[in-house]
This record gives sequence, structure tokens and C-alpha cells, in this order.
Amino acid sequence: MHEIKPNQSVELLKELHILTRDGKMNQDSRRKLKQVYHLYQFIEPLLNEILHDHPEVHLVDHGAGKSYLGFILYDLFFKALGNASHVYGIETREELVAKSQLLAMRLNFSGMSFLNLSVAESIESKLLPEKIDVVTALHACNTATDDAIHFALRKQAKFIVLVPCCQAEVAAVLKKNKAKALALSTLTELWRHPLHTREFGSHVTNVLRCLQLEAHGYQVSVTELVGWEHSMKNELIIASYKNLPRKRSAERLNELLNTLGLEEMGQRFFTSPQGI
Repeated sequence: MHEIKPNQSVELLKELHILTRDGKMNQDSRRKLKQVYHLYQFIEPLLNEILHDHPEVHLVDHGAGKSYLGFILYDLFFKALGNASHVYGIETREELVAKSQLLAMRLNFSGMSFLNLSVAESIESKLLPEKIDVVTALHACNTATDDAIHFALRKQAKFIVLVPCCQAEVAAVLKKNKAKALALSTLTELWRHPLHTREFGSHVTNVLRCLQLEAHGYQVSVTELVGWEHSMKNELIIASYKNLPRKRSAERLNELLNTLGLEEMGQRFFTSPQGI
């Protein structure tokens, strides 16, 4: 049974449509609450680990949308800290940023900020600290997941939590180079048909992202967000910086790019510190 925790904001849960307007729970709200707790159980230990290192936690949520994730994390974890810990929501749609700002003010969530920026713009923005502890990107669209990785590497994030989305870019390059690749290797049969091109491209994108993170010293785990029936994109990638050896992962990433005819995408999945 998934019930509301003692200190959760009922007002927030209504705004997120996890509770009905009269504060009741139905079958749909119980499902949503289960999803919230399921994602939170992955992130809470990371936040606690940061607290063991230093008393304040700075988290950036990219492609925040309505800042569903940021608000839940703040409500369940950050608001009880009572210090300068902060959650930043990055979103390109100005109306969603404004709405989130108003909601945070109404709930007195003073440790939340919302910035009307693209993920790429946020990398250089002076409105964010030089170093960030945790970077999240939940279904960040277009190239925003990769930009969030670049942001995390630049900000020396201890933890990166990704639910990847919109991996069409790799599929487009696979399609473009398909005729040449067919003549060179039977491997191309894996993505010869258009449906397979899209699905294989999506899978390869996430494999390349994992190798890229490992090539920067991160330990990477990949799991599934269960119960997210509303989305087929339920792959969860969690990267923890451990200063691990980088050479083997970098070599494998480059070899994979070359094998699949994706050399032109080397800059997106860069492995050298100069690329940051």
C-alpha cells in the first residue's frame, strides 16, 4: 500500500494531480504515488551520500517541464534540511517556468529556482553554481539528455540520473549511412529495416551514453522504472563518479562508433576532458 508520508505537502500532491482536488486518493492517484516513490527510492540514497560528504546538496533537473520531479524531491527530502541546499529546474518553456515559480512561492519552497534556459545554455549560465552534486534529466527531449550529460561533466557532478528520451539522432545517421554499411558488414542487418533502425538507434544511443560516462570515470548502472505504463521510455541510467580507469571504455566507445559508421557523432559522445 502506497500512502502519503507524514510530512508531504497535500497542496503539492493536488497540484501534481496525485490527489484529487478534495484531497482524496483513487486508483489512478495510487498508481501515480507508486511511481513517485519508486523513482524516489533510487535517488534518496544518492542525496544521503552527498550529505555524508558535505551538509548542503545542489541538484539540477534538466528538461524539467512542470518540475514534477524537482517538487517531489524537494518535498520529500530538501525541505527538511533547513540549510542552503537547492533544487534548480531548467526548462525552455517560459510559461512552465513561471507556473513553477508561483507554485514554489505558494508552498514556501524557498530552496527552489526555475530558469528559462535550454540545457546547452545552462552549461555556461552564471545563474548556476560552478559545481553541482546531482544532475537529473527525466525524459528530456531532443538532444537535451546528451546536453545534460555534458552539463554534469562540466559541473563535476557526483551523481547523474537519466531516464533517456528522443534518441532519433543516432538513428538518422544510421539511416543515412545504411547503403554504404550494407556493403561492408552483415551487422547492418540489425538496422536494415526502418523500424529496426529506430529501435536499434535508440538502444545504441544509450549504450554510447553509458560508455561515455564510464570514459569519464563514472560507475554506471542501468535498470528499469517499473510501473511507468504511460511511457515506453522507462530505462533508468544512474552514474556515480568513482574516478575509475577511463581508457578501456573510451577505446570501446570509439570502436563502436567506427563499427557502426557513426564516426561523425564523436563530438556528441566525446571522451576527452577537452570536450567538456
